[in-house]
Amino acid sequence: MVAIDVNDVSKRYGDCQALSHISLQVEQGEIFGLIGPDGAGKSTLFRILTSLLLPDSGSASIEGFDVVKDYMEIRKRIGYMPGRFSLYQDLSVEENLDFFATIFGTTIQANYDSIKEIYSQIEPFKERKAGKLSGGMKQKLALCCVLVHKPSVLFLDEPTTGVDAVSRKEFWSMLYRIRSGGVTIFVSTPYMDEAARCDRIALIQQGRIIDNGTPQQIVEKYPYTLLGIAGHPIYPLLKFVRGCSGVLSCFAFGAEHHAAIDTALTNADDLKKKIEAAGFMDCVVREIKPGIEDCFMQLAKGGNNGK
Repeated sequence: MVAIDVNDVSKRYGDCQALSHISLQVEQGEIFGLIGPDGAGKSTLFRILTSLLLPDSGSASIEGFDVVKDYMEIRKRIGYMPGRFSLYQDLSVEENLDFFATIFGTTIQANYDSIKEIYSQIEPFKERKAGKLSGGMKQKLALCCVLVHKPSVLFLDEPTTGVDAVSRKEFWSMLYRIRSGGVTIFVSTPYMDEAARCDRIALIQQGRIIDNGTPQQIVEKYPYTLLGIAGHPIYPLLKFVRGCSGVLSCFAFGAEHHAAIDTALTNADDLKKKIEAAGFMDCVVREIKPGIEDCFMQLAKGGNNGK
């Protein structure tokens, strides 16, 4: 069953085309990731799907209900966690949760089972002001507030931005447990490593979907041989590799560079010899498997613009 159906949706802000003919489907009970950098259009799409913004064209539905015509019904069925912490900073943990439960005509006690696993972790601090919570605790409180009315579809807009690595891992563990209860989760993130945690993903760039499928399907479509290249000094090495014959693109990835190559013109051994001959130290060149970020860069840049 399709939980979220988006058909040819577009949205413009003045001269800025925020979304351009977006189409995608999210199946019931899956975690679907919308993956892309800041400004790609993720939040605009989420606001349209949560009935907070009207599309300029196209249509979208949540569990068969139109986001424009049936917005009141949709709001009963969804939980929406925006990118910025939007709870009341001067209210306590318990007061925030009680407020959102009341909005949906329920109480914390009536739906305690739906939030117990998460809320139990912050309940000892229920009298603390929300503004005084750590990033991870704010995240858990916000998630409790969107779950307290038992929604069937969750929209989480960049929920882990600005959160430490441990809290990010805990958050995704919570999402898996929520998904196991049959809840559909649509999550956006600028972190490419989180893409692998989703059942299916769509890659978005400049308001357009540039690819979609399971993480494995997207990785398997990567068309080039990819090399991991390390050496010192690292930044001049990046510039040097980009100028080598047979290198189609090269991008910095932490302590090494990822270079897509044309194997008819070069290979790992040949490239290593050129790098060492140029005077770079501690050179390592190895063939590696592409990740989601490599695929995104190739799709977004056309594969040849990383020179």
